[in-house]
Amino acid sequence: MGIEQNKALVRRFLEEGLAGDPTVFDEICAPDFVNHASPTRSGIQGVKDVIAFSLRMQPNQRWVEQHLVAEGDLVVLYGVRAATWKGTEFRGIATPEGEVSVEMAHMFRIKDGLISEHWAVRDDLGMMQQLGAL
Repeated sequence: MGIEQNKALVRRFLEEGLAGDPTVFDEICAPDFVNHASPTRSGIQGVKDVIAFSLRMQPNQRWVEQHLVAEGDLVVLYGVRAATWKGTEFRGIATPEGEVSVEMAHMFRIKDGLISEHWAVRDDLGMMQQLGAL
């Protein structure tokens, strides 16, 4: 696959998957998908579980800034995602509900036309500060 096809695959992950359609992950993720950002949640079911949790905690999440950059088999997304946090705790710290806007970067590896790996860096500290938890 070429760079534009790889970027289109990641766009489907973001647009269809984060819109709440978990069946898209069956089509676009490798069965042995590895989520380096959450190693206990690998495989296609792991992707579905992580995204379902994310959508429960932030049901109205939306990208307010988004940049996709690709080279070879890697696609990197940098952006800012805004949402209403609905959780009562995050990483063991009590949190109130509230509006958040979080910078993050995600990197995806494409292999044989499927997303095979994922890494993420999020500004969790900034989110906690916005919620008043820290």
